Amino acid sequence: MEAWGIEKRIFIIRGVKVMLDRDLAILYGVKTKELNKAVKRNSKRFPADFIFRLTVGESSALRFQIGTSKIGRGGDRYAPTAFTEHGVAMLSGILNSDRAISVNIVIMRTFTKLREWAVGHKELGEKLTELESKVQSHDKDIRELFQGLHEMASEPEAPRRRIGFKSEP
Repeated sequence: MEAWGIEKRIFIIRGVKVMLDRDLAILYGVKTKELNKAVKRNSKRFPADFIFRLTVGESSALRFQIGTSKIGRGGDRYAPTAFTEHGVAMLSGILNSDRAISVNIVIMRTFTKLREWAVGHKELGEKLTELESKVQSHDKDIRELFQGLHEMASEPEAPRRRIGFKSEP
């Protein structure tokens, strides 16, 4: 199951990790149309925070990102449906087959792994931000130190006196 590249099938859309209906259909071994019909028959199980339809702009951006063809040339006729982690979990209840159960287990583990990875990277990001602010304050201190050293090294020039005779006009 790990070889299916589930991580590559999880996208961040509207700030939420989602899987598209066509990818889920492939994983579950059903047609996308059948998956969406099952969801419509059980619409009470899928509130707006579990599932949403992509906008035209989101579909276009996704089409460019994953390289699917345009409408009319073998591409999707409808904007894809995106399932959040909870929506995917709910799918296992309506697609009641051994394959759906085993696929769902792998998908849930993948979502969990991605969440743990994100938490680890968030902590790393915070430490990098802290280090960056320290370096910037040290840079300021070092610049001031060098400026003081330059001022001390450069002696003020004494006014020059002219040597020689002074002729009176």
